[in-house]
Amino acid sequence: MNLHNIRQDYAREELSLDDCAVSPMTQFQLWLKQAMDAQVNEPTAMNVATVDSTGKPSARVVLLKEVDNEGFVFFTNYKSYKGRAIEHNPHVALTFFWPELERQVRIQGVAQKLDEKKSDEYFASRPYTSRIGAWASHQSEPLSSKEALMAKAALVAAKHPLKVPRPPHWGGFVVRPEIIEFWQGRPSRLHDRICYSLQENGEWEKVRLSP
Repeated sequence: MNLHNIRQDYAREELSLDDCAVSPMTQFQLWLKQAMDAQVNEPTAMNVATVDSTGKPSARVVLLKEVDNEGFVFFTNYKSYKGRAIEHNPHVALTFFWPELERQVRIQGVAQKLDEKKSDEYFASRPYTSRIGAWASHQSEPLSSKEALMAKAALVAAKHPLKVPRPPHWGGFVVRPEIIEFWQGRPSRLHDRICYSLQENGEWEKVRLSP
């Protein structure tokens, strides 16, 4: 299988320093809305990259559930592989890719556990079966069989037929960004890259990067 000649030339849009908002969070929310309006596939899907206690990187795709000036929020099992990695090293990287718009956003920041009240509120909003699953699954741990998992879910459902409390090991992380880069595909691989860096005074500095 020859992959050398698989490529696509990008030419939908351009991106300049003047195009970008003063705040990268404002710019991100604009791009996210455009992605949602364009009905791109999974617009809130983001790759979360972590580094574990042995220094080995790992990445996986999760869904963005909240975004504001404080940062990017996602929810998970704190005892999962990514949860344990973040506990050891809270520095993470996020990536959004919207190929239909020929756009990518790359984020570096620090993950912190979300306030328990906010985790409770989001957990209560989840579908009943998803709340059962949060109790039944020992995420990232070996599983003897699918049948064993379904049996555990049935036991949890029997115990909580109506209201399912949030497990203490499950909740949100907010990633507070330090670097946010906006990438717009351009012809001949001469892509537009605008990068924001958080300064010590709390202000954002934006520069154009070479493609």
